[in-house]
Amino acid sequence: MKRESLFLYASEHFNATPQYLWSKYPDYAVLRHNNKDSWFGLIMNVSGEKLRLIESKKVDILNVKAKPEIVGSLRQMDGIYPAYHMNKEHWVSVRLDGPVSANEIYELLTESYFLTL
Repeated sequence: MKRESLFLYASEHFNATPQYLWSKYPDYAVLRHNNKDSWFGLIMNVSGEKLRLIESKKVDILNVKAKPEIVGSLRQMDGIYPAYHMNKEHWVSVRLDGPVSANEIYELLTESYFLTL
């Protein structure tokens, strides 16, 4: 999945556009609710080493909030990791160019949207 597809989905379903908040990290984008500051998605490009991958090249990931009772199960899936730079009890990181399908990523983003309302 490409970032642009994810951003299009967020725009069409949640009226959310990516916000680039940090000059130090110009490729990091936040998706947040329109009526408040809470995030429901964070897109970053991080070194594979940060996810404990063998490769060191940068990969695009999406951080989403999930129900704590399913976080462990999600992390058992190929392409889903403990959240990078977020609370690992409530958030997971999904590799956008990995084996997780676009539909599964959209479902995770939708769930995150409702959990963060």
